[in-house]
Amino acid sequence: MKSPEFVPEYAPDKDTGLFTSETSPDQADIIVIGVPWEPTVSYGRGTSNTPSRIVAASHQLDFFEPFLQRDLSKEVAMLPLNQSWLDANDRATHLAEPIIEAGGRISGELADNLAEINRLGRQINEELLALTRHWLKQGKIVAVLGGDHSSPLGCMKAYHERFPKLGVLHIDAHHDLRQAYEGFTYSHASIMYNWLTEADPAGPLVAVGIRDYAKFEREQATRDARITTFYDRDMKADLFRGESWSGICARIVEKLPEDVYVSFDIDGLDPRSCPHTGTPVPGGLAYDQAIFLLEAVASSGKNIVGFDLCEVSPNPQDPEDEWDLNVASRILHKLCALTIATRQG
Repeated sequence: MKSPEFVPEYAPDKDTGLFTSETSPDQADIIVIGVPWEPTVSYGRGTSNTPSRIVAASHQLDFFEPFLQRDLSKEVAMLPLNQSWLDANDRATHLAEPIIEAGGRISGELADNLAEINRLGRQINEELLALTRHWLKQGKIVAVLGGDHSSPLGCMKAYHERFPKLGVLHIDAHHDLRQAYEGFTYSHASIMYNWLTEADPAGPLVAVGIRDYAKFEREQATRDARITTFYDRDMKADLFRGESWSGICARIVEKLPEDVYVSFDIDGLDPRSCPHTGTPVPGGLAYDQAIFLLEAVASSGKNIVGFDLCEVSPNPQDPEDEWDLNVASRILHKLCALTIATRQG
């Protein structure tokens, strides 16, 4: 029997796109929109650099996806970064520095700076809303790659218009239920407050991994019937008492409706996975626990209709260190695969 002809493999061309894909947006199934926005970040910076740096890091992956039992790369296209958003981030970040230094206690010129930052944040959200609407009308899956966790609000609103009973699976170390933290209307600490008040969704917000929050946030999460929280402390206690992670995931999945949007803040993971995220908190999900949870959602028959991945920050001290970007690329790839899998049914 003749052996199959040997076909050599080559490293991907550095000029190829996300996951080495050369697919145009019109031909792709998934459109990834980079939102390089982080002026309100109040601890460690760098997440606005991820949309420009993740493409090269993603070339390190192998693209066979066990859940799909095939390669996944050609189905994905990342849009070129919007220069006006890059410029707005630079301007707003500069204006925000003295406001953050003052802890939001401002007046005079700084109040004018704050108003300008809030205007720019609103503008980006409105432009992202319009852009997401456009691609959803083309039958595409739209994903946001932040930037800080304020980045995806416009995208989430567009999904809510299309899926009125949409539920959000929120993986995070923080509740993000603060109203205009430090005066910033579109703060990274306010994304879920803004989601609940501006979109006013009927569907649930299911938060997983929460472990760093204010008393009033916990009280709000308890009062609002739309919010179900799986606190990290409680999940770990259940694990230590002998409950399986599979069982905990089943309880999480049970709280989700048919149509699910995943909002994934990388600090929901144990910080050993992505140590340079802006607000790392000890504890959290192991990488494989997060993947198991996402696959449990996809296996349940629910539809993952869209997603975002935020707060990933490259190592600011070592440009050659791609560990955070490597982990983020793998989560982004998995989210792409599971969204396609649930769409195919």
